Amino acid sequence: MSELEKKLLVLRKKIDEIDNEILTLLNKRMEIVKEVGELKNNTNAPIYRPEREKEIIQRLTYLSKQQNGVLGEDEIKAIFLEIFAISRSLERKERIAFLGPEGTFTHQAAESRFGANARYLSLLNIEAVFKSVANKESKYGVVPIENNTEGVVGITLDSLKKYGVKIVAEICMEIHHSFASMQDDLKKIKRIYSHPQAYNQCLGFLETHGLLDVEFIPTESTAKAAELAKNDENSGAICSKIAAKLYNVPLLFEKIEDNKSNRTRFIIISDFKTQKSGNDKTSVIAKTSHKTGALFELLKKFKDKNINLLKIESRPNKDDTFNTWFYIDFEGHIDDEKVKELIESENMIWLGSYLRDC
Repeated sequence: MSELEKKLLVLRKKIDEIDNEILTLLNKRMEIVKEVGELKNNTNAPIYRPEREKEIIQRLTYLSKQQNGVLGEDEIKAIFLEIFAISRSLERKERIAFLGPEGTFTHQAAESRFGANARYLSLLNIEAVFKSVANKESKYGVVPIENNTEGVVGITLDSLKKYGVKIVAEICMEIHHSFASMQDDLKKIKRIYSHPQAYNQCLGFLETHGLLDVEFIPTESTAKAAELAKNDENSGAICSKIAAKLYNVPLLFEKIEDNKSNRTRFIIISDFKTQKSGNDKTSVIAKTSHKTGALFELLKKFKDKNINLLKIESRPNKDDTFNTWFYIDFEGHIDDEKVKELIESENMIWLGSYLRDC
């Protein structure tokens, strides 16, 4: 055995000993988690507490800094979000509906919060996700609500108005397209599978690597692209990272989109009210009378109460008029007195108050 192998053996033994300690502590944690689950199940209290999870991550990040630890907030978050997800599954098995199919960015967003082993229900349109939650077929739903380059998702806003569910969390996720293939020699790739939108967002990458002249085969989703590339050795797929993982297609390039600042905001919907975190966002639906200055008067009331507006979007009533209603995001929580007073005085429809992530 070489000197290097001897040193590695010593280090690996230390890692094994630490792993044993970690496992012991995790088992202890999960035993307590099961007790928490029993208490919550007796009162039907929600098991998803994003504000509590955020508090834990912030505390551990501060502790790591105090200890001059190697782990920063991103690393701690990545580790503990999976621990939280497993903990929730031990407390209570609940179904999570999401805009499918599997392998989409919405699936990736859902998995980032609920973990790889959750009970997922893939649905083919956004309204079906809302129906699943409203009908108690799923406890949670995950859908996109806006993209920083494409704007809001109208059907999501309309469904929030229609189905009476609540926003309990938001997820801000960077959208990265990846290039996956069973073939590691780009010169041998004869076909590229992709959703047309994703393909057009990666033209710079394709040009740089001499792939613009390769046959492009459009697919209904980037997940489908990965599935097809799995069975076509001389092809590549422009897809999400989770789709490549799902269909076991090797990633050749992880971030190939032209716009590196492409971000999508997803919301998690359910049937309960979240607790205050101190950094909250509230979403409402507001209507105004059809007279001069009505919208100005509404917005002035936010100013008078020193409530910071974050977003306002108009949506059509979808009747025989051209009347509209407004979707509004602002800082604060429904349990804040000034927020509660404003919502009640203006007869707004409260859509949820939740930890601000975007």
